[in-house]
Amino acid sequence: MPLALPPGLLQLQGMEKLIPIAAQIAEKLTERGETVAISESSAGGLISAALLAVPGASSYYRGGGVIYTAKAFKHLLGLSRDDLGERRSSTEPYARLLAGRIRDQLSADWGVCETGASGPGGNMYGDEAGHTCIAVIGPGGSRHSHTLETGLTDRAENMRLFAQEALQALLGALG
Repeated sequence: MPLALPPGLLQLQGMEKLIPIAAQIAEKLTERGETVAISESSAGGLISAALLAVPGASSYYRGGGVIYTAKAFKHLLGLSRDDLGERRSSTEPYARLLAGRIRDQLSADWGVCETGASGPGGNMYGDEAGHTCIAVIGPGGSRHSHTLETGLTDRAENMRLFAQEALQALLGALG
């Protein structure tokens, strides 16, 4: 019996909306000779996929990870529970920590983190589906973070919206 997939999943939920933003990011990073590293969770790799879809990505994309479990947190980022302090997943302080960590781990100029709950239900911390926090850490320690609440329970649509928000945040930080 075939697996029942949510409607729209096979269309990769709007990559055509993400790639033009990624192309603008690619142009700015390439002009500056700068690089980016990505830590994402609820976007499920769509941020990285959009950046990698732009030809020439090897000149600006250092790498990334989908930090979806405690094992990924520990083994891909080299962080422990003690490193969190009072921070918890799906918060701006946590997003800033991971954006800085992935940036440092991959020796990139820019680090981006997305952390949230794509749905259809919320996460174990009490955040509703459609909640994500985005952080961008740049050269010289410049930092930006914010929270997005979509109000949607559609997992695939939230994943796309989270990726779009993260890409827009990076584009905005690049000026």
